[in-house]
Amino acid sequence: MCLAEASHTVRGCGTALGGLRAVLDEPFDVMVLGLALPDVDGLEMLKMLRTVSDIPVVAVTDRHDERDLVRALDIGADDFLAGPFSGAHLVARMTAVLRRAAAGVVSTDVARVGGLVVDTKRREAFLDGTPLDLSRKEFDLLEFLAWRPGVVVPRGELFKRVWLRTYRGERTVDVHLSWLRRKLGESAALPRYLHTVRHVGIKLEAPEPDAATAG
Repeated sequence: MCLAEASHTVRGCGTALGGLRAVLDEPFDVMVLGLALPDVDGLEMLKMLRTVSDIPVVAVTDRHDERDLVRALDIGADDFLAGPFSGAHLVARMTAVLRRAAAGVVSTDVARVGGLVVDTKRREAFLDGTPLDLSRKEFDLLEFLAWRPGVVVPRGELFKRVWLRTYRGERTVDVHLSWLRRKLGESAALPRYLHTVRHVGIKLEAPEPDAATAG
């Protein structure tokens, strides 16, 4: 209902095999894939899907299991949501996946945002061709945001998705963002890539041309 209210044309399928048939029969733009399906496990369905289609996929689940997240992304999901989440959140994340698909960056191991390049498989990041020396969590944080350019992500969601634990406050996220900003050559007062949206969250986006060449 929330997708239809956001002006998307939606077709619902209650089984994995029904979803596979639908994708083969019709030219859909994106799939929202629930992992709890009655006939085939959602991750197995995703594996089958990737043999026949490169349709962008947002995987959703009520299970809070790091292994599900890792497997879904490894198999070929373009984003992953663990409930509970709002309809507006789903619409925003699906819209971001569609935008990346239109830009030709879905189903790749490398995210590019302006002069920033994040290689997921190699776990390497570069800014204007220069390697970034990042800690494990700094890379995870940058990678998560780089695959969602322009999307404002609440701090609680960042903590849950990067630290894979229940949110316990802003300090951990803010400290790592501060370290990351320093390595990107910016600050909270003078942002280039990492922008704080007050009372909402953090977004990563390419600098405006003037900002990218300033200084």
